[in-house]
Amino acid sequence: MSKTLKNKCVQETQNALHSEALHCSVCQKVFLRKSDLMRHITNHIREKPYQCSECPNAFLNKSDLRKHIQVHTGEKPLQCSECLKDFANKSNLLRHRKIHTKEKRYQCSDCLKTYSEKYLLVSHIRIHTGEKP
Repeated sequence: MSKTLKNKCVQETQNALHSEALHCSVCQKVFLRKSDLMRHITNHIREKPYQCSECPNAFLNKSDLRKHIQVHTGEKPLQCSECLKDFANKSNLLRHRKIHTKEKRYQCSDCLKTYSEKYLLVSHIRIHTGEKP
């Protein structure tokens, strides 16, 4: 891909992110797709029958409760093969691995700062729009 075409793609992505960011009215979490926001909102209003015995958190299903309990037990069964850092779940390990690859695909069109995750860029953009101090 040529540098010009790549820059155009980055700019179009930035414009879409600025214009399409959606916020949860309950917790202000940011989403890029309406379907993701709608799925998230159901978590605020659905009954959560699986209560953590250690804290006030409750969950929709038993597997999420089991994952959460690792917060209290300190269990971290997964390990990064590069630096040997331990993680409680696969998603955190995968996010961490991007540190080693230095992969930063998302760039702010206002200040050119780059991020490895789209949600980090969306959160950063709120600084420029005045939504976040």
